[in-house]
Amino acid sequence: MGVLAVSLLFRHLGVVAIGQYTTALSLVAIVAAVSDLGMTAVGVRELSRRPPEERWPLARQLLGLRITMTSFGGAVIVVVAWLVYSPTLAAGVALASVGLLLQVTQENFALPLLIGLRLGWIAAFETSRLLLTTLLTIVLVIAGATLVPFLGISIPVGIAILVVTAVLVRGTHSLKPAFSFTSWRAFIRPMLPYSAAAAAAMLYFRISILLVSVLGSARELGYFGASFRIIEVLVVVPGLLVGSALPIFAHAAGRDPDRLGYGLGRVFEVALIVGSWVAVSTAVGAPLAIAIVGGPKFAPAAPVLAVQGIALGALFVSQVWANGLLGLGAYRVILMINLGGLAFAAALVAPLVLVDGAQGAAIGTAIGEIALATAQCLAVIHRRPQLRPSLRIVPGVALAAALGLAPLALTGIPVFARLLISTVLFGAAVLVTRAYPPELIELVPGLRRRIRFAGLKG
Repeated sequence: MGVLAVSLLFRHLGVVAIGQYTTALSLVAIVAAVSDLGMTAVGVRELSRRPPEERWPLARQLLGLRITMTSFGGAVIVVVAWLVYSPTLAAGVALASVGLLLQVTQENFALPLLIGLRLGWIAAFETSRLLLTTLLTIVLVIAGATLVPFLGISIPVGIAILVVTAVLVRGTHSLKPAFSFTSWRAFIRPMLPYSAAAAAAMLYFRISILLVSVLGSARELGYFGASFRIIEVLVVVPGLLVGSALPIFAHAAGRDPDRLGYGLGRVFEVALIVGSWVAVSTAVGAPLAIAIVGGPKFAPAAPVLAVQGIALGALFVSQVWANGLLGLGAYRVILMINLGGLAFAAALVAPLVLVDGAQGAAIGTAIGEIALATAQCLAVIHRRPQLRPSLRIVPGVALAAALGLAPLALTGIPVFARLLISTVLFGAAVLVTRAYPPELIELVPGLRRRIRFAGLKG
C-alpha cells in the first residue's frame, strides 16, 4: 500500500513537487526523532517492568512530555521551513506536524495493548493507517490536488485511528497527559545515552543520501533516492515485527533469564528467515518495484535497490539484538555501537560513492548494516554469555537464500513470475532443511500433522 501511494505521488506531483514533498516529510521526520529520542522504546521497557500503580502515572507523564516536545519541535521546524524554503512548504510542514502530534498521542494510548501483547490490534492500527493514507492519496490524485493537501493526509488518518484507540482502551487508565518537569527530568536523565543513540540511528540510513548528494552526480542521487524511498516504506516492517517482542525482553531481562534467552533466540531465528526472504525478494523484484514507483526513466535504480535490500534484510536481525540490549538496559553500549556504526558507514560509503556512485553507496550501506547487527549480537553475548543464540538454522537459511536468487538467471520471463518462483524455492528449502523454529509449525493448523505423516511415510 505504501509503494502504491508513493508511485501515485511520483506520477501526479512531478519531479520538482516530489522534491518539496520529500523535503517536508524529512523535516517532520527530524522532529519525530528529536522529540522522541528513544523515549517511547524506553517507556515500553519501564512500563513492562513496573507494577500497575506506577505504570499508568508514568504513561501520563510520558504523554505530556511527548506532546510538549513534538509541539515545540513542530513550531520550530515550521519557522525554519518558512525562512529557508517557502510559505507553501511551511504550510505543508505545519499540517504534517499536526498529524505527527496525533500519531504520538495514539501510540501512547495504545501502550496497554502493546504491553498486554494484544498485537492483533497494533497490527490492525498500522495496517489501517496505511490503508487510509493510500485511499486518501488516491482521492487527492483524482481531485488534482497540489502539494499541501497531500502533506495534510496524516490529520484525518490520525484522528480516525486515535478515536478508535481511545474507545478500545477506555477504562484501562487515564488518557489525560500530565505535565511535571520534575518527573520528566527524573525520567530523561538516565536515558540520555540511549537518546543520543536513537539520534545516531535516525541518521544511519540518511547519511548515505547526504554523501551521495555531496559526492555524487544529480543523476546518481536521483537513482539512489528512488531506491531509498522504497526501502523507507519497507523499513517499518522489521520495527513492527521485532518491536512487538520488546515487552517480553524487558520483563524477562530482570526476572527470568531463561525466558529472555528463549525469546531472543526464537525471535532471532524468525528475523533471520524473514529478513533473508525480504532481501532475496527485493533483489529479484527490484526491476518491478522501480517500474511501479518511478517508471522507465528510473530503471538504472533497480540494481541499487537490489543491493539495498541486503541492508533491509540485515535490519531485521539488527532490531532483535538492539531490542535485546534495550531490554537489558545497556544504554551506553547501544550509544557506542550506534555511533561507531554511523562513523563506520560514513567512512565506508564516502569512497564507494566516488568509485561507483549510487551503487557504491548501496554496497556501503549493506556492509554497514551487517556489521552493526553483528556488533549488537556480540555485545549481548558479552554482557550475558548465556544468551548466545543457536546457529542451527543458519546453513539452511543460507541455502534457501541461494536458491531464492536463482530465478535472477531467468531473464526471459516476467519479473513477477521470477519473484513467485523465488519465494517458492526459498520456502521449500527452509521446510526441507527444517531451518525454522519448531513453534512456527504449531501456528499453522494441520501443518504439523501433515509434516509428521510425510516423515513417517518416507
